[in-house]
Amino acid sequence: MKTATRPAPARHEAGAPAPARPARYALVVAGLLAALALAALASLALGSVRVPPGQVLDALTGRAAPSPYRTIVLDVRLPRVLLGVVVGAGLAVVGAVLQALVRNRLADPFLLGISSGASAGAVLVLVVGGGTGLVAGITTTVALPTGAFAGALLALVLVYGLARKGGVLTGTRLVLAGVAVSYVLSALATLLLVLAGRPEHFQEAMFWSLGGLGSARWDTLLLPAAVLVLGTGLLLALARPLDLLLVGEEGATVLGLDTARFRAAVFVLASLVTAVMVAASGAVGFVGLMAPHAARLAVGAPHRRLLPVAALGGALALVLADLAARTVAAPQDIPVGVLTALTGGPFFLWLMRRRPEGTTP
Repeated sequence: MKTATRPAPARHEAGAPAPARPARYALVVAGLLAALALAALASLALGSVRVPPGQVLDALTGRAAPSPYRTIVLDVRLPRVLLGVVVGAGLAVVGAVLQALVRNRLADPFLLGISSGASAGAVLVLVVGGGTGLVAGITTTVALPTGAFAGALLALVLVYGLARKGGVLTGTRLVLAGVAVSYVLSALATLLLVLAGRPEHFQEAMFWSLGGLGSARWDTLLLPAAVLVLGTGLLLALARPLDLLLVGEEGATVLGLDTARFRAAVFVLASLVTAVMVAASGAVGFVGLMAPHAARLAVGAPHRRLLPVAALGGALALVLADLAARTVAAPQDIPVGVLTALTGGPFFLWLMRRRPEGTTP
């Protein structure tokens, strides 16, 4: 008589960090929350105009009288900091999920061309939509994220189709396909701007190419924040299937997962989250590559623990990068994507040399 057995839990790659104990996990989360709070306070106080810490706290608690300091903190810097938290967390969560879906440690919304596809879609909407007043408002709040989503999904389909050969997906082909598609879509966006004959849109195109949080406003925070919360909640609910993918295609199928349908659904969700983040901040690279790896080292590979820690790490990384972008060459504002590329590029090269080709996250 056969006895029923429960499916074996997803095995981790040899040498990968083991799942963190509850006490250690709580300590990691508390440490990241404290660091994020300190980074946010520093971002509110520092910049081309220094705001005394007491004035920052008074503004946040509502005790400050109307003053230039209060306006700077509440109307200029606080929306920017919150957008950095939302976008950094969203990109990190998407990066962690993509690395599991394609079982490749090099996967990232920027490197896979998803961010460039979203940028191209947003530029297309900007050139075709245009307008002023109510039309411009509708373009910004509805059409831009929609166009970005379409571009991101198209880029992901192209990259995955080009990289998969004979049913095999390798890291080298994945990255090369992502870079190639990214260049083609960036060139297409530039061509659209040239043919449209609207020089005033080149600044917006530069924003989507290099990334930045300078356009943050209170009325633009709702959509990315809502998408982050809903998207992360759905992905947390899918933590077990994501863990099953770590055992490989055949192992996940044996354990009852329809990998093709699951990947397609999660790819669409990841593209949606990326598109909304890119529509709000432009194409910020490498946050979705670095934060998941740091989180994996701290708490292990299971996604129920990995995703919240990756989100906090991505938020912290982008808030710190934006703080540096505003202060290194103050009063000039450096595009935050430049700084993330300066740190993420060497990390990417180190990661390529650290493990053999084709290893899992």
